[in-house]
Amino acid sequence: MTTGLWALVLVFLTGTLLRLPIALSMLAAGIAYFFSTGQDIGLLAGQVMGQMTGIYVLVAIPMFILAANVMNASGISERLWNAANVIVGRARGGTGHVTVLVSLVFSSMSGSAVTDASGPGMMAIRMMRQIGRFPPEMAVAVAAAAAVIAPVIPPSIPMVIYAMLSGTSVGGLFLAGIVPGLLMGVTVMLTVRLLADRYDLPPGEKIPFAQVGPVMGRAAMPMTLPVLLLGGIWTGVFSPTESAAVAALWAMILGTVVFRSLRARQFGEVFDESLRQTAATMLLISSAYVVNYAIANEGLAAALVGLIDRLDLTQTQFMLVMNVLLLGLGCFLDGSVILLVVVPLLLPTARSLGIDLTYFGVVVIINFMIGLITPPYGLILFVLSSLTRVPLPGIFRAVTPFFLALIVLLLILTLVPGIILFLPHFFGFT
Repeated sequence: MTTGLWALVLVFLTGTLLRLPIALSMLAAGIAYFFSTGQDIGLLAGQVMGQMTGIYVLVAIPMFILAANVMNASGISERLWNAANVIVGRARGGTGHVTVLVSLVFSSMSGSAVTDASGPGMMAIRMMRQIGRFPPEMAVAVAAAAAVIAPVIPPSIPMVIYAMLSGTSVGGLFLAGIVPGLLMGVTVMLTVRLLADRYDLPPGEKIPFAQVGPVMGRAAMPMTLPVLLLGGIWTGVFSPTESAAVAALWAMILGTVVFRSLRARQFGEVFDESLRQTAATMLLISSAYVVNYAIANEGLAAALVGLIDRLDLTQTQFMLVMNVLLLGLGCFLDGSVILLVVVPLLLPTARSLGIDLTYFGVVVIINFMIGLITPPYGLILFVLSSLTRVPLPGIFRAVTPFFLALIVLLLILTLVPGIILFLPHFFGFT
């Protein structure tokens, strides 16, 4: 390693150990690289501004963040919960199944795993503990496992960022995520059912038939959002980037005109939180560009391609090695670091092997989504432990069956690319 790379790695590790925000740690590491190599520090701003100002797809990120925050403040989660309870709530461990179904629906609106976990996930944990008699650590584990589905089912903020990095179609990625996302939901629900006997979980509450119609009716309007969003993209009425603005506008209409649950004071809070989250995300992306410049300048991507060439790996072998690498990194690194720093290193190799980049992107995103619930890091586990005050060791034990089940699904998706590429092929995106 060169002096510049040593400086970059040491500063980044120091920032991580000091628990600095990931974005600041990466920015400091990039600055250290520029100083240690004697390069003009003005290049740092040039790398960020020159790269980001021409990427139109980044406009989608603040719009999806705003849409998710508006829906959280509008009480949409509760309406979706009641509707899901009508559908699957009567099964053994019913509130756990309801949690997964709500995440499947809400994920098609939020695009963020942490948003899904801290929004409807918190309500689901309360319901699982109070109604379903779930042990606290089990309730948190189910909510965490369900939340990782959010960035796989469209719309997805990580997919937007990956499209920016790889040049792939956002619409194609959105389509490719649907089937794997649904399979992740089925996998988590099957795991809940298997664990229901061990924890002696009761069946869910029986909903009187007279209440079914009103409950489903209250959830009908929120369900129009994913239909509007995805239908508009697939029919070509608006682009995937424009769909983010449509989602934000429709969420505001639901909250203010239809449900009348958003007041002026809440609107201010929603916009304030959305601005904070957008600024944090954009700072993270900007910092990643600086680190990626250092990596490209050192020729690491080319060296990795050369190493893979010498190993003479097939497409499948490379994908399996990549899975092991990303899952291992997911134990210690934030998913955003993996997406913004590690994935650009792997993309040239994937291209050289002729791997479909839409398929590659979905597998990558599922990898670091599983990383969000992987001990000892598991960002979602830390977030939910902090919000619920449930000790982490118990959560780690309870989430392990879900982690292992999702690993098995990841292996199947890796070995059978057609599961991911079926819908993009059908709609002509690949």
